Amino acid sequence: MSGGVAPLPLPNEKPSFNLRRGFLSFQNLNAAALIIILAASGMVGIQDIAFVLLSFVYMFFIAKIAFPTLSTTPDPPIFSDHQLLLTVYVSIGALIGLILPVAYIVHGVLEGDKEGIKAAVPHVFLLACQVLMEAVSFSGGFSLPVRVFVPVVYNAMRMYAILDWVKSEMMKGSVGRGIAMGNMVFWGFNLFGFLLPVYLPKAFKKYYADNKDKDS
Repeated sequence: MSGGVAPLPLPNEKPSFNLRRGFLSFQNLNAAALIIILAASGMVGIQDIAFVLLSFVYMFFIAKIAFPTLSTTPDPPIFSDHQLLLTVYVSIGALIGLILPVAYIVHGVLEGDKEGIKAAVPHVFLLACQVLMEAVSFSGGFSLPVRVFVPVVYNAMRMYAILDWVKSEMMKGSVGRGIAMGNMVFWGFNLFGFLLPVYLPKAFKKYYADNKDKDS
């Protein structure tokens, strides 16, 4: 699970979609399976499915029109000097964002409380889709701004899903309340404390600096 905070892939690659660099990894296959199961469960709203489809199309649109890949020469990842810290951060995100919510959903299904865990499903569905979309952007050799687009837009969309989940859990007072609140805090920080003020400016600065070097 990257969640928008995984070690960033190389931004300057030829934009041809293929399955290189582990697209069919165990993590991505798990994400795909989770997406299919949740979508088939009937607990994912049509608006979330539509969002995923539209974001997929829009990613290719901005890659073609606004942010084409500049070069086939790879550059070091932006946060290559902080790999250990980033790995720990990603692991925490995987635990809070996927492992605990999935366990909560499975427990609810086994207990026959499908309605009680319904509010947790959209967040998990969107996060699994984000993992797969990031894999597409990485394996397809898209430019860095396009790769920024995926975690930022998905994290923002998931904040609405998490807020609905928190509201639902507050009414029940179940163990799901702590998991929902944990996700609200972590992903709120991820969006407003990391992606927007740190990742986004660095990514665009690097992209336009590379573009300037290419034009000079």
